[in-house]
Amino acid sequence: MNIEDDLQQRWWNLEAKLVERFGKKPDMEAILFLIGLQETNFTSTKITKEQKQDLMHVAVCTLLAQSGYYELHNVDGDGWPHFKQLKDLPVNGLTEQENFLKDHILLYFEQNGF
Repeated sequence: MNIEDDLQQRWWNLEAKLVERFGKKPDMEAILFLIGLQETNFTSTKITKEQKQDLMHVAVCTLLAQSGYYELHNVDGDGWPHFKQLKDLPVNGLTEQENFLKDHILLYFEQNGF
């Protein structure tokens, strides 16, 4: 089994757990949105498109902070975290970028006991 097969299997396992928890299979955007909600404790009955994008940005920064690409700089008065980029992201093709992000998502869920 190669590394990509292992990544894919672990990803399918995560998707299965999320389906069990939420009743439907989430796409990458939905998973990032969930992570953003988790990290900010954001609660609102109405979420704007801009807030959704901000939550997904928080998720990506949080995920990549695990590998030293970002660090939490501060949290503003509204409770939104702000990150500082520490190093350039690896430049890869679309599939490699997706796998890079999936690997970080899997690590995040593992570290958070899911």
